[in-house]
Amino acid sequence: MIIDSVVAAAEPLLAGRQVTDAVLGLSLTAMELDGEDIGVSYVLRQNLPAGCSIFGFAQEIIGKPAFEVASLVVKGQDDAQRAVGMAVITAATRGLNLPDEKKTPNPFGLNVRPGDTVGMIGYIPPVAKEIATIADRVIIFDRGLSSHGGEGAAQAYPMELQSELLPECDLMLITGTTLINNTLDQLLDWCKKAREIVLVGASTPMIEEAFQSTGVTALAGSWWDATYKQEMFKRLSLSCGISHLREMMIKKLVPVSA
Repeated sequence: MIIDSVVAAAEPLLAGRQVTDAVLGLSLTAMELDGEDIGVSYVLRQNLPAGCSIFGFAQEIIGKPAFEVASLVVKGQDDAQRAVGMAVITAATRGLNLPDEKKTPNPFGLNVRPGDTVGMIGYIPPVAKEIATIADRVIIFDRGLSSHGGEGAAQAYPMELQSELLPECDLMLITGTTLINNTLDQLLDWCKKAREIVLVGASTPMIEEAFQSTGVTALAGSWWDATYKQEMFKRLSLSCGISHLREMMIKKLVPVSA
């Protein structure tokens, strides 16, 4: 699976490093490595187990070797543990020379053409609205909206139509959380027609080598300005979302070679 390639590619970046701080919010989790590099991941709440003290694992991660904690993205027992692992990996990408996302006419540098069908896995309202002004059709799938409703639920297609509709898409935007819930590999298998596939969001591990020959053409993720660390962790502990962290975000867009 692709997530195994991600973990293997991240291992050299995490060698000798340590988790020095952490915060697990209701929407996002963040990990700090060696008192300097911060990584963030979305928390998929829909399938978390019930109970009061079931997330006690987090009491033990500070001070642990970074790669051991990162391995939770594969070995974790639930989506909270897997999010912690992914946040460590996104923090590790600060050790890479990654290009900033440049201002382009379309989101994430997509070459959207009239007549295109664009698929989105994970609803991003402003992006969907902008793309819809050019593309012929925008097909949105969002597991959380489909199962629990919420703003944008009316725009989301039933999840059971993925295998039917995704093969029609010319372009794809796929949330990085599909690595956390182990759905990315199947999604890519349905998207073989797509000429561009961009993995997007804070949960995207921007390690190009892990995605070569997968069909993914770009990785759109974020670094975080550690000078905001105290305020950032406070907001995360109060259940903030990405929109509350915009000024701390350093957007990146990494092309993936075929």
